[in-house]
Amino acid sequence: MMRVARSFSLLAMVALMCICVFSASACANEETDSATLSEKQAVQKAKQYLEYTSFSRAGLIKQLEYDGFAHEEAVYGVNQCGADWYEQAVQKAKQYLEYTSFSRAGLIKQLEYDGFAHEEAVYGVQAAGY
Repeated sequence: MMRVARSFSLLAMVALMCICVFSASACANEETDSATLSEKQAVQKAKQYLEYTSFSRAGLIKQLEYDGFAHEEAVYGVNQCGADWYEQAVQKAKQYLEYTSFSRAGLIKQLEYDGFAHEEAVYGVQAAGY
């Protein structure tokens, strides 16, 4: 009896996990499907920028706004682009260190100036070797 109950609860947990994954996937598709053309373009533009350089979340929003996207479209694009902002901070720190010298504190300040949160900046600097 105990084995049957364990098997059943294991099956129930697996089924519940599948439902949750399917629901999350369906919600993501619904969100993308209901996006305006401008929002979809903002997502693509954000992804294009991240293919060749790193940005903070705030910096990428500003860049998309500079490109002519409305604030709401830029925010949508950045939220949907799938960026890991901690990894972006690492890449940006490495980019800075490739062409100029920084103290640890100075590099953290520079990343914060670029729009990274303090925690992201510290993480980026540490991962870059400081």
